[in-house]
Amino acid sequence: MKRVIIIEDQTAIREMLVEILRHESGYEVVGQAGDGQVGLDLVVAARPDILILDARLPVLNGLELLRRAIRVVHHLRILVFSGHENPMLVREMLEAGAHGFVEKTAGLLELRKGLDTIAAGGTYFGPSVSALLRNVVANPSVTSTSRDFLTPREREILQLVAESYSTKEIAHRLSISVKTVDNHRTNLMRKLDLHNVASITRYAMQVGLIENQSLV
Repeated sequence: MKRVIIIEDQTAIREMLVEILRHESGYEVVGQAGDGQVGLDLVVAARPDILILDARLPVLNGLELLRRAIRVVHHLRILVFSGHENPMLVREMLEAGAHGFVEKTAGLLELRKGLDTIAAGGTYFGPSVSALLRNVVANPSVTSTSRDFLTPREREILQLVAESYSTKEIAHRLSISVKTVDNHRTNLMRKLDLHNVASITRYAMQVGLIENQSLV
């Protein structure tokens, strides 16, 4: 019996996946979350065999969650189930240790194939992701990103700033001082050559950290 945790911020999708797996032999859902930080805490506490993970999550994004989870739970098998197929994000998720990536548009049959494959020790990619990976191999430059130069804390603050959290709110969430938040934000803006919150938000949308939204 493979123990599974599902981390997905869309409640309807998350609850549907939980219900489906409850009726599947070989899998036991031992936790679910819609928030990246809550999800990471669940993974660390429950130490599941499999993690079904959305790439875009509030507070702590899927990429950072994946990186931290796999350092603690070494046997963890990870299937990314996401509606976002940004080439940079796919590359980063795979380099961080994901064993499969299925796009939500592929449907539940593809998800089940991916789940069974990674549970058996293999890797699996949905049809759109497979096509994207072939393009990445042919054109490596499409996945180059300056985000590689950010520290984990800077990446975390980048997402929270893009999600419109204030400096004080970020400091409270991360249990650090306002001055430390300001220092990290200054550093990440310098590294990425960004000059205001709007440009940070645009960048976060470009690399798939947050949903596309209208900017004034």
